[in-house]
Amino acid sequence: MPMPLRSALVLLLPGLLAACAAPMASNAPVEAVEVGIIGINDFHGSLEPPRQSVNVADGKGGVIPVPAGGAAWLASAIDSVRAKHPRSMTVSAGDMISASQLASSLYLDEPAIGVMNRIGVDFNAVGNHEFDNGQQELLRKQTGGCEKFTAKQPCALEKFTGATFKYLAASTKRADGSTLFPATSLKTFGKGRSAVTVGVIGLTLKGMPNLVNPTGIQGLTFEDEADTINAAVPKLKEQGADAIVVLIHEGGRTKGEPNPQGCENFAGDIRPILDRLDTRVDVVVSGHTHWSYVCDYGALNPAKPFLLTSAGVYGELVTDITLKIDPVAGRVVSKKAENVIVQSAPYKGTRGDIGNTALFPMFQPRADVAEYVAKYVEASKQYTQRPIGKLDRAAPKLEGPGENGGGPLGNLIADAQLGATRDKGAQIAFMNPFGIRAPLVPAADGTLTFGDIYLCQPFGNNVVTESMTGAQIKAVLEEGLDDTGPKQALAPSTGFVFTYDPARPSGDRIVSIMLDGKPLDMAATYRVTVNGFLGLGGDGFSGFVGKPDTVTGPTDIDALESWIRAVPVRGVPQEARVVVKG
Repeated sequence: MPMPLRSALVLLLPGLLAACAAPMASNAPVEAVEVGIIGINDFHGSLEPPRQSVNVADGKGGVIPVPAGGAAWLASAIDSVRAKHPRSMTVSAGDMISASQLASSLYLDEPAIGVMNRIGVDFNAVGNHEFDNGQQELLRKQTGGCEKFTAKQPCALEKFTGATFKYLAASTKRADGSTLFPATSLKTFGKGRSAVTVGVIGLTLKGMPNLVNPTGIQGLTFEDEADTINAAVPKLKEQGADAIVVLIHEGGRTKGEPNPQGCENFAGDIRPILDRLDTRVDVVVSGHTHWSYVCDYGALNPAKPFLLTSAGVYGELVTDITLKIDPVAGRVVSKKAENVIVQSAPYKGTRGDIGNTALFPMFQPRADVAEYVAKYVEASKQYTQRPIGKLDRAAPKLEGPGENGGGPLGNLIADAQLGATRDKGAQIAFMNPFGIRAPLVPAADGTLTFGDIYLCQPFGNNVVTESMTGAQIKAVLEEGLDDTGPKQALAPSTGFVFTYDPARPSGDRIVSIMLDGKPLDMAATYRVTVNGFLGLGGDGFSGFVGKPDTVTGPTDIDALESWIRAVPVRGVPQEARVVVKG
């Protein structure tokens, strides 16, 4: 019997309504998706707290030093930031390894990689120090294994399985044009219409050849940073990237009161790069200068409205970046960032005890990372705890004239290198302040350990002695004070004093140079000692390259140990050897 029309309509109506509702639902608004980007840089194998502080202005003309850093505390800080973001990724802007603490360096920075695996890093841009042990050893850091590429024995404590995160090296090219590591990567969050994809570009600075031993980068070239980024952006967009994050091992500095959250008077080698970037870049996570900042770059250049961040050095800070992404429009609609201080254990510094403060969160060491670090620290104790001599006082870092002078510690190191090469005819020695990693803080009775001096000079460079004229010495001092890069006044050995005027034109800022109380003779030849990094033109000091009668001496750390050990108590030089006029 045929169904009555009314009954048929009643049965059909729910299906018709459902069919009509489907396209209506697909047109419903989709909310912006929040993604957290957790940024670090320049970790340098800092397994233990580095006995340094993050300085914050107190608003009264003073500074609050906050003890910070240490891998287990860093892990907890990153966990706390990650907990705020249901969707997040953790990134690093290079120099994760090398120039490291002894417990990491002795084991080829395998424990630094192990720490970052446990923390859960997703991507790391290759920095200059990644190449300190050569490109084959760096490739081993990614892939794992125990093949030996250095004098040190790999896998000394345990089998090394490699990094679980991805190295990125967009500007580092082999002879065939391929990149040493992938240039970019993508990470997608969510599903369906609410899915968003973040594209990541990782690269190092173009000036790499000035920063590493040439043998470590043989066959590689380092292309222009802005050109590399701009070539990668459209490719990532074609692959569906809704946001673009750049990890670059280059940076700048701010001026004024200490402010990890600010961007006051920002300057540096990264600025010309940023001013050329594709406007579709949303965030730039930077590094290299060991400076902390959070910049709305649009305030500096309205045409480039991206975020620029840096988390300082040694895991002392973590940058918490929040992006809100419109998945329909495929773009970032808002962004913000702040640097979180990784407040950790108190310590004794050159100016006394540095304690904790209630003004910032106090993190507790994460148990699994602390246990892992302790294994390597314990294994390294036979090296770190060996007494090497005594100092009459603490030797502070970078407290000479100007923020980039070597100060008493730079002078002490220069004296040590001069003393170690007198038999090579050395008359003068110079130390680059940027190569000093930590102050020397002796125990109450003045005792220093090998671990103390290793923290100060972790590179293991041999010192070299070469012949230079007085005019060549003046020219190389000018290189440190010119406008082509970060300024650093070389710390000289005893008896050498130079005066410079920063108001004079670049390349002509040296006012006077004295050696043993007499003006340096521009035509005479002198024997000059520097570390091997400077001898190869490191830090832009090309004037040391290719000089005649070059001979190799001991390592820099052996020279420092011998100098301190040579007398019952070594005095830290207090006289001004670098004088700023004006």
